[in-house]
Formats: sequence, structure tokens, C-alpha cells
Amino acid sequence: MPLIIVTGYPSSGKTHRATQLQDYLTSKISSLPSGSPSSSLRVHLISDHTLAISRNVYNLSTKTQHERSNNASEKDARATIYAAVKRVLSDKDIVILDGANYIKGWRYQLYCEAKAVRTMHCVVHVGTAVEKARSVNEERLAKDGEVKEEDLPYEKECWENLVYRYEEPNGFTRWDSPLFTVVWEDKQPPCEAIWESLVGSENGKKVVRPNQATVLKAPSSEDYLYELDKATQGILNKILEWAKDHPGEGGGEVNVGDATEELVVDLPANPIGLPALQRLRRQFISLNRRDAVPVKRIKESFVGYLNDAFEAA
Repeated sequence: MPLIIVTGYPSSGKTHRATQLQDYLTSKISSLPSGSPSSSLRVHLISDHTLAISRNVYNLSTKTQHERSNNASEKDARATIYAAVKRVLSDKDIVILDGANYIKGWRYQLYCEAKAVRTMHCVVHVGTAVEKARSVNEERLAKDGEVKEEDLPYEKECWENLVYRYEEPNGFTRWDSPLFTVVWEDKQPPCEAIWESLVGSENGKKVVRPNQATVLKAPSSEDYLYELDKATQGILNKILEWAKDHPGEGGGEVNVGDATEELVVDLPANPIGLPALQRLRRQFISLNRRDAVPVKRIKESFVGYLNDAFEAA
């Protein structure tokens, strides 16, 4: 069932809004008639706190040079979150993902996961002003351990770095739409509008249906792994061809699509070599080897995965 992606600056009140949404949805579902298709829905709240992910993973000043250059701790944290979302996202579950979710490539990857299981999704932007969010974090720092675990502050340098890298959602892009914004002064998120958008009130659940003209027969596990291997290696080959023609250059855009589609990989500022590319490819295959992505969308999903990794680098 629907995936609700909560996003905003650190210390902007995301956990408070996510909890309000959880309370509303739980109450809404319990009030439905027992015969309603939506009355059996379950609500899950996933966050760094529920997964025991420390704030420290985002603090690059405490990491080794290798960890800083690769943002390894953040990538590991996102892999843990991604696995948790995949584990419970189904036609019987509503998933609220509470976190900064500040990278647009990461939100795109989550959007793809929702589409893969044919369910709705939305983004809830906690639009607290940066000055207010900064003051909340500074107040928590001053309390020196007197706040709840889920409200622990970020180190100042870490907080500023996360804000600097924050990519605000854009309601005109399909992966950030529908987009709901909650400001600091709002008593509640637009809970009813979110419910209507994701579930509806016509005694049934909204379902994302694929274009029936393009529905393909599901491949066998062996065929799927072959397609996964072939598609991802093909994309790596095109990146390596570009790198061969641009020796020593960083950055740049590489179109890894074909004549019928345009898929663009945005390379990082520092040149990336074959070992790093192969490592990302192996990670992607490991995450998706159990038919997680439809065959026709493997390339698109892998490009989103690469762009997410390169943006975080």
C-alpha cells in the first residue's frame, strides 16, 4: 500500500509530523467498517531511530578519509533503510518513512520501489525555515543529553553540511508528486488530503496499474538474473567508453539509454574508476536479485541508483 516519504531539514520536526500521520492513519483505519477493503491496512513508521541508526553516520568529521570520500556510512544507512522499506511495503501496508531523505536520487529510488509493487506514494515536505531548524538543533545541543533519543541533536558542522546538501522536493517531478508541505505553525499535516490521495474514500484502495499493453510475462529467476547482469554491465560499458574519450576528467553527463529512451548518468566531480563502478553494480544486483525491479525498468532503476551514489560522494 502507499509509501509516505517525509523530508525536510534536520531538526525541522519531521519525527513529530510522522508520528502525527501515524496516529491519524491508525485511527482512520480503525474507524472504517469491517467490510471495507482498507480496514485491514497496517501502518509502519520507519526511521533512523526505529532502525537504531546513529546520528553519527552523517557526521563526516568523525570518519576516516576513505569513509569521507565515499560517504560509506551514509550509504550503508540508506541500504538498511531501503531494505526495511522493501520488507514491509505491500498491498496491505502503509509505510511512513521518517528521515531527511534529502537527496533527490534517493527519493527517486524509493518512488521506483513503490511503482515496482504497484502502489501509491507521496512526499510530505516539512517546510520549517532553516533559521528555526538551526535554533532547535542548538537548543538540543545545549541540553547536553537531556533530550529523548529520537530528538538527539546533530553536531553543528554535520547539521550545516546536511542543510547545504539538501535538495528540496519539486512537485513537478513525478517522484516528488503528490507533494504536501507542512510549515512550523501548522497544528497537523494535511492528513485527510494525504489519505484521499493515497487510499481514497470509494470503499477501496487506490492501485497503481501498469499499462496493460506493455505488461510482460514474468521471467524465471535465471532469466531475470541474466537480464539484471546484462543491463547493468551495458550501462557500465557506456560510462567506461565515455571515460576513455575524456581521460582524467570528472563530472559530465553520459547518456546510457538507446534510441528510444534517454537515461543520463551524472558523473561525480572526481573521476571514477572501474573498481568503484563494479562495486556499485554488485551492490545494486545484490539489492535487486530477487526480482525486485521489473525487467523493463532495470536500466532506469540502476541509473537512479548510480546518480544517488554519485550525488552523495
